[in-house]
Amino acid sequence: MSELLAEGLFLMLFGMGTVAAFLTILVLTTKGMSALLIRFGFANIEPQGIAPHPVAQPAKNDPQNEELVAVITAAIQQFRSRHK
Repeated sequence: MSELLAEGLFLMLFGMGTVAAFLTILVLTTKGMSALLIRFGFANIEPQGIAPHPVAQPAKNDPQNEELVAVITAAIQQFRSRHK
């Protein structure tokens, strides 16, 4: 039984070591690539062709908007009164 437990412990440590080594290599590679991009001036390039879209603002005194707010408020109050 102890031999099986030792083998399981070895496999666990081997797997965790493999994952830790891979993640360390991944972080170092990413940092290295970032340093290269900064060194050669590619870090401050903005993407082309992407324009911000303006956000439509609802009308302030729209009666339909006021009715919608009243309906939502009533629904929230009803939900809260049922789930106390």
